[in-house]
Amino acid sequence: MATASLAPVPPHVPADRIIDFDVYNPAGIEVGFHQAWMRLHGDGVPDLVWTPRNGGHWIATRGHLIRQFLNEPENFSARVMIVPKEAGLEHKLVPMNMDPPEHGPYRRVLNQGLGPREIRNIEGDIRAAAIALIEAFARDGKVDFCAEYANVFPIKVFLAFSRLPLSDAPLLTRFSNSMLRPEGTTPEEKAASMANANAGFFAYIAPTVAERRANPGDDWISLIIHSEVNGQPVTEYETLAMISLVLLAGLDTVVNFLPFCMDYLARHPELVALLHADPARIPARVDELFRRFPVVSQARLVTQDVSYDGVTLKAGEMVLIPSTLHGTDPRENADPLTVDFGRKKISHSTFGGGAHICAGMHLANLEIIITLQEWLKRIPEFRVAEGFQLVAHSGVVAQVERLDLEWNPAP
Repeated sequence: MATASLAPVPPHVPADRIIDFDVYNPAGIEVGFHQAWMRLHGDGVPDLVWTPRNGGHWIATRGHLIRQFLNEPENFSARVMIVPKEAGLEHKLVPMNMDPPEHGPYRRVLNQGLGPREIRNIEGDIRAAAIALIEAFARDGKVDFCAEYANVFPIKVFLAFSRLPLSDAPLLTRFSNSMLRPEGTTPEEKAASMANANAGFFAYIAPTVAERRANPGDDWISLIIHSEVNGQPVTEYETLAMISLVLLAGLDTVVNFLPFCMDYLARHPELVALLHADPARIPARVDELFRRFPVVSQARLVTQDVSYDGVTLKAGEMVLIPSTLHGTDPRENADPLTVDFGRKKISHSTFGGGAHICAGMHLANLEIIITLQEWLKRIPEFRVAEGFQLVAHSGVVAQVERLDLEWNPAP
């Protein structure tokens, strides 16, 4: 593997703030994805550090700064949300790459198609999809959870919700991988990967837009196509960019969140027993899982010279604000690597924050709840296969390769 290029250290960055950390390949990830990131919570690591990796950028390492930066669009713009900056500039999605107040009207369009009522309307379909997948392997006593469930269930649900063919999943997954884990070792190579994937999404969705413009339905894609913003129809570019954003989010995040949860539960049978004994409390307990297993590491563009934590961030620089470091911050959540369903106060930004809180959070929440409910009805006890170790990759969204689970099948 080629060595990634290192950016020169700007003169205003103090020497004690420099740390070698690569969002796409953090040292120690072979021990665990979250553990590798938590190096940034180590003794002596400041709350705000700078790395020469990926074009050079700041990293907010603590929950209080992550929360603050998410809620200050006047200082930290969403116009560029991915490092390196060159790649982020090729990530052209609406309204993800907009700031308030411009962002608001577009977000309201998304909320109409992805709100709680719309998601409740498809709960039966989501549950049926989960049951069919689980029952296909429940009698086998073993499964690669990624290949046979996590990589299938959220995508199957989302493509059905979008009225797009399941056969398109491999192509869309490839585009998602390139946008969330761009290929290359230099900022320029990552930018090219991002641009190609962005263009791929647009080219894929364009024929569907044309067809549903002529023959609208009651699906969220048709809703976006026929919406107005500030009294004007959304443009073709805005339509493609909004639909591509929802596809990107719907096809990747839950796919990779689920294996982290199930790997942990498989290693902690006492927690599985709690969930199985009282399934009515699963919805209330899911937030602790979201707190423990954040997978997203987005960034912001510094809009003006600002000072935080004793250092100055210059206009035009990038700062990473990883949800990965909020829920696992021991200052925010005691004993953060332990899942505690009795935790009184849960602090995290797994779904983002501020104006850009995740529009798909209601769907993601319901998918996790239904997975646990239907899995535990059929597989009340399960374990990680002997000798298996989870392999994860870092990126804008973390990725899990496979998860081998075993259980004693019912007669």
